[in-house]
This record gives sequence, C-alpha cells and structure tokens, in this order.
Amino acid sequence: MSDRRPLVAHVIYRLQTGGLENGLVNLINRLPHERFRHAVVCLTEATAFAGRIERDDVRVHELHKRAGNDPALAWRLWRLFREMRPAIVHTRNLAALEAQLPAALAGVPCRIHGEHGWDVHDPDGRSRRYRLVRRLYRPFVHRYVTVSAHLRGYLVGHVGVARERVETICNGVDTARFRPGRRRDLLPAGFAGEDDVVCGWVGRMEAIKDPVALARAFAAARRGGGAGARLRLVMVGDGSERAAVERALAAEGARGAAWLPGARDDVAELMRAFDLFVLPSRAEGISNTILEAMATGLPVIATRVGGNPELVEEGITGTLVPPRDAQALAAALARYAGDAPLREEQGRAARERAELRFSIAHMVRRYESLYGRMLVERLGGAPAGQPGGAA
Repeated sequence: MSDRRPLVAHVIYRLQTGGLENGLVNLINRLPHERFRHAVVCLTEATAFAGRIERDDVRVHELHKRAGNDPALAWRLWRLFREMRPAIVHTRNLAALEAQLPAALAGVPCRIHGEHGWDVHDPDGRSRRYRLVRRLYRPFVHRYVTVSAHLRGYLVGHVGVARERVETICNGVDTARFRPGRRRDLLPAGFAGEDDVVCGWVGRMEAIKDPVALARAFAAARRGGGAGARLRLVMVGDGSERAAVERALAAEGARGAAWLPGARDDVAELMRAFDLFVLPSRAEGISNTILEAMATGLPVIATRVGGNPELVEEGITGTLVPPRDAQALAAALARYAGDAPLREEQGRAARERAELRFSIAHMVRRYESLYGRMLVERLGGAPAGQPGGAA
C-alpha cells in the first residue's frame, strides 16, 4: 500500500553546518511523523551534517550544481519533482529560489519560499539585481516565510510581495539542550579564574560576522583597566577571518586572554562557561546563536542590525550597539565586566524570553499549521492522500 502522507521537498543550496540548516533538521526531526514525509534537495551537495537527520525515511538528493550559471539544473529539478511528486516544495534563501520555476512546471501544488537572512554578497539587502531576481520569481511562489519582521518588511516594501502572502516564523531553540548552569571545566586550565568574566562568541569567522571588530573591542576594553582587565574571550568557530582575528589579538597584546578552539560539537556545554555573549555582525536575519545564548541564561551584546532587535530587548535581556563601532562595543563589554548583578538579572530575563517565545516546539507548531493550511487551500481538503510518490 502506498504511503498517503504528503511529501514536503525542502530545497537548499548545501546541507552543511549553519543556522538555516540546523533549523531545517530540527523541523524534519520534530514534525509529526504520521502527518508528513520529507526529502531534502541539495542544489550542490550534502556534508556529514546530514547525519543529524534522525528519521530513517528521509532521502537526501544531491544535484551537484556547477559553479556560476548551470542551465541544466532547472531540467534536473523538473525531472526530480516529476518523479517525487511532492505536495509541497519549500525553498530557502535566494540561492534556492530558482527551484520555484521547475516546481511550478512540474505541477507541485504548494510552493513556499523562506527568507532566512541576507546573501553574503548583499548583506544589507540593497542589491537591485537580487531584488529583481526575487520579483521575477514572485509569481511562482504561493507563500513566503521570513524568520524576522525585518525580512518581512523587505519582501513587502522592496520586492512587492503582498503582505497577506508573507508569514513570519522565527527560528526555535532547544531550551532543554541550551540551559543555564555554570561550567568552567571545559575551558583550558588556568585560562579564567573565578573573578574573571568570560565573554563568548560562536559562529563562522567570516567578514559579515565581523569577528575582527570583536577582537579589537575586547582588547580595548581590557586596556581601559578596572573591571575590563578581568575580561576573557572565547571565540568558537572557524573561517576565512580566523588568521585576521589572531593577528588583531596579537597586535593588541590580548592573545593570551583569548581562546580560539575552532569548530566544536559541544557548543551547548561551552556556552555554560560564558558570563555573557557577544555578536558584532554587520548583518543578520535571525541569529540562532543569540537564541542559544538567551536559552543558556546569558545577557547578549549585539549589533542593531537585521532581526537582532527582535531578539534582544534593550536594557532587559542585553544591549544593542551600532555595527562597525568598536568603541561602543568595548564600552558595553567593560560595563558588563564590572556589573555582576546586571549580568545575572538580564541572563534570567533572556532565559524566560527564550522559553516563552522562541522554543523549538513553538516553531514546529507554526510550520505544522502553515503546511496544513497550505494543503487545504491549494488541494481543497484532506492533507493526507495527496501527491506523493517515493521520496
């Protein structure tokens, strides 16, 4: 007997470590198995990150798109969609938007596109070319999902998407895995004493995240003396800016007060070694690491960009500073270093906010509702028993 559950085909550029991909895997693992089947279509390839998918009925397709323009990709997508017969195709971010046309031509009844953050080549969403691309594909998309109100405003105001076609569903954080609880044992021996203040950062060491600005602001806060001298910095992650970060720390005489362990699998545990969290990004959609820090009970210093103000409540759960302003960032670091009650109060408020508004369970319920409503709207009734061949 054929499986009557509707198939959701999730189209992404590459299945690798990242916030978008982490959210996708969490969604697949947690949506009710009895309601939906899933397939992941990678325009390029999948990495070992695919192993985080816990369900054994999810097939991952790799299309190995060539760099630059690949005219054959649309044909391969059309053929794949005709074979799979998904009820829903859900593309994510600009890099996967081109799959909407083959999905339409293949007769996929429900087509959703998600915007999770800015393209690395368009960190402020100002590119006229990218706006034009989004407008050209607009007729093929039935419903849009954004992870922030900021991105929703962009689609409505600059791409011309009707407001009623856009739904905002924020990323969710695993509040059981990311939880308060002090742990200094994972830090290098002698790195931080009981009176030292550990500020942490987690992410990709790429220019858009501005890790060099954090290194310089950290060094400046320490030079200022007083409580700032007790600061220690942990930067978890790797990327093309790592060497520049190390040079900046060395030039400022702060290399010995910083630990750069590279990419780690124990981020949830390491975060419990932090006293505060810092994110100096030049652009953001919705930051998963901010959500993880909030769930861990940490106050957050972040730049006032993208969806960050939707997460960090100024003066309640943290502080917002202008992007590319090392002086303002250094001042915020020094302030938190010298005020333990402030760190504790804002950390508690951050945890409460994460539990109330940004849990994974809340995110999954929103997507389950969206998929169910789309199936009813587009197929006129029962969500089960609609197009769905082998995944």
